[in-house]
Amino acid sequence: MEKQKVSLVLSGGGARGIAHIGVIEELEQQGYAITSIAGTSMGALVGGVYAVGKMSELKKWLYTLDKLKVFNLIDLTISGQGFIKGDKVFKKMREFIQDQNIEDLAIPYAAVAVDILENKEVVFTKGSIYDAIRASVAIPTVITPVKKGKKLLIDGGVLNNMPINHVTRTPSDLLIAVDVNADIKVVQPQVSEEEKKSMVDKYHKMIVNFYKQLQGDNREEKEKSLGYFDLINKVIGLMTHRIAMQNMEKNPPDILIRTSRHACTTFDFYMADQLVEMGRAAAREALGSIGEGTRD
Repeated sequence: MEKQKVSLVLSGGGARGIAHIGVIEELEQQGYAITSIAGTSMGALVGGVYAVGKMSELKKWLYTLDKLKVFNLIDLTISGQGFIKGDKVFKKMREFIQDQNIEDLAIPYAAVAVDILENKEVVFTKGSIYDAIRASVAIPTVITPVKKGKKLLIDGGVLNNMPINHVTRTPSDLLIAVDVNADIKVVQPQVSEEEKKSMVDKYHKMIVNFYKQLQGDNREEKEKSLGYFDLINKVIGLMTHRIAMQNMEKNPPDILIRTSRHACTTFDFYMADQLVEMGRAAAREALGSIGEGTRD
């Protein structure tokens, strides 16, 4: 029997977007066939890696990222447009994911970025998938923008964090959207209070050291640095969630899968295993409301 086709849309959300991996795994486990995919920011990254058939490699690598490795992937720059270049991350990804042209992928794929000079969306549906992903993940003031011709490209979440209007539809498909910035209660794997405190303490210590390099060893400045990090996380989360809600009102999906924006900050990539399981659980719950997908 033919599988139920799915046109999948993945929102941005920094590290929270790792939950998309769990969603995709659950869709496949339940017998759905993903026939097209569109994403913004981290959604563009996970969706793009899935489209090239290397999601298991991405997941395996993410699971090795403890807090120290995440910190070591930060390549500082003195650019006034952002303080992280992102070159280290993409160089590492090239070790297990070969760049391809989007038009040569097995399924239609779209990644959304924003041209900050023209104040408009730029949708990548052809050309280098690395270029598309790199542009889409350029978080304003954090990761440096991408220059492409006369365009200066930043994170697509600024204008369209849920690019439902850019996914390729097929007859009788299901339109499934995944929002990793939902204002809902966090549902996550059980972790002891001692383990949780240890993770938070170590991560905050590295963030303090990071800003120490930027701003000097001053207690007051370090406190401001942590506040700045938190501020970016909250502003991006609120902004992208509101935009996504507006887009879904205009283009309602058949199924909406949601994970909490309170699960972690934009930069907590060391929580990969927990985030994948959150995505899996959220997908199982949402799909359960309509019954299982058609299996082989």
